[in-house]
Amino acid sequence: MASWQGFKSTKEHGDICMQLHSASINEIQERREYLRRIVAITGFLARQDIPFRGHSEKESSANQGNFLECFKLLSQFDPFLQNYTAASNSTYLSPISQNEFIQSFAEEVTEEIRKEIKLSGMYAVMTDEARDGKTEQLAVCVRYVNSDGKVVERFLGLQELKVFDAKTITNTIEALLDANDLGNLTCVAQTYDGASVMSGASGGVQALFRANHPEAIYIHCYAHELNLVLCCTCRAVQEAADFFDCLECVYTFFNTSLVNHEKLIAVQKQLGLPGHELAQLSRTRWSCQLASVTAMLENYSAVLTCLEEIGTPVAVGLRMKLCKFSVVYMMVMFECLLSITDGLHKYLQRVSLDLAEAVMYKEAVCDTLKAKRTDEMAQSLYNRAKAICQANGSDGQSSSPRRKQKRMKESVVESTCGAVGTDLGSSDNLKRHLYFPCVDRMISELSQRFSSVGDSILKGVQACHPSSVTFLSQDLLNEVALHYNIALRAEEIYVAKHYLAKKNEEESLSNVLKFLYF
Repeated sequence: MASWQGFKSTKEHGDICMQLHSASINEIQERREYLRRIVAITGFLARQDIPFRGHSEKESSANQGNFLECFKLLSQFDPFLQNYTAASNSTYLSPISQNEFIQSFAEEVTEEIRKEIKLSGMYAVMTDEARDGKTEQLAVCVRYVNSDGKVVERFLGLQELKVFDAKTITNTIEALLDANDLGNLTCVAQTYDGASVMSGASGGVQALFRANHPEAIYIHCYAHELNLVLCCTCRAVQEAADFFDCLECVYTFFNTSLVNHEKLIAVQKQLGLPGHELAQLSRTRWSCQLASVTAMLENYSAVLTCLEEIGTPVAVGLRMKLCKFSVVYMMVMFECLLSITDGLHKYLQRVSLDLAEAVMYKEAVCDTLKAKRTDEMAQSLYNRAKAICQANGSDGQSSSPRRKQKRMKESVVESTCGAVGTDLGSSDNLKRHLYFPCVDRMISELSQRFSSVGDSILKGVQACHPSSVTFLSQDLLNEVALHYNIALRAEEIYVAKHYLAKKNEEESLSNVLKFLYF
């Protein structure tokens, strides 16, 4: 009878091997469902740039970190997680497992980037140094055109730097490109900061990198270049440097003290002014100078009133500086000049930047600055500054320049000593010693710092732009074709000109990509 019962059970449920196999399949399916939820949580946190772990992941911790807290939240509403108990050795919730999931995600994303670059056939490399605590790292990004015809920028990886010479940095970049199987593809451009170790014409990274990638022209970050224009202008004109130092001191005075900040807000309400905050200056935050100047102009009356009411020695000193006519004049002057370059600042930080169009934009900014360099414009700024002073009950006239006494003990003096400051109270002096020097310096710096690309190649790139007057110029296109080893036929250019002339009657060409897919 026992044998008969065993036979019937085997018929209905299968033998022991079959039952073990079925149980194994169910267990595998359950573990896969469990992993699907773990992967979903990992993907969500990674996509939202949310940190995974907190200070403590112990059971007694009130907050075990975003990863575990998300898992517990999902368990409250997911029937599967409520009924499933993972094996103690395969919960996949430990920090090691979390890092392995993150690494798997990174490898998958990097593989997709490699496929897109290989499909494109060429790319540009961008690198910059970044410090993580006491570890110096090299961040490497790539820029290319994807299959949809869009210019995209992708992060490729971080590499630790222990030595900071040009050869080590170059080898680090090359090693990362080779590790991603990109070393044999055409690199058309390279862009770094302006440090000598990166930009050196003979021993810099750009020169060593071009030894293996001759097509990779070096381009200093244009947004960084434009920021350096103002920095060099301030260093060349001492009054301008002192002016921005004064703005930074005012910002620090009101934002490091809660009492002073609340006082400024109260004065703004009392005067019926909008509650605009003062803006901080920074060497790395581009366009912040315009924001700082604009904020000071908007809050000028409130700042003066507030400093007068506070009455501390620091407040009195700051108020005396801000009441000087030259300071008011520079506020008006830099608002005018920086407003001209602000649009270029924003354009140069766009992902879909067109090099040829950027150069034309820069030339337009230079032409605008040249057009502003007139006696009439200087007088207009003077009149506006004077009106601001009168509106705030100040004549704007500073005390007479002080003579700085210098002791020349045991020295031979062959020239006059002692510095006499220039009286910046008159319109003519402000024009000659402030306005014209600042405008001239900005124009000079814009012309010099945006010439890192060879003239012939740059003009060839411009000839590819439909808006350029040299569009499809054969002589200029030949320079680009020669540099990038492109077989260019004169007949193709002639046919393209006539074809585009007919098509342009139906639809205008606005950029290079539209021209490429026309």
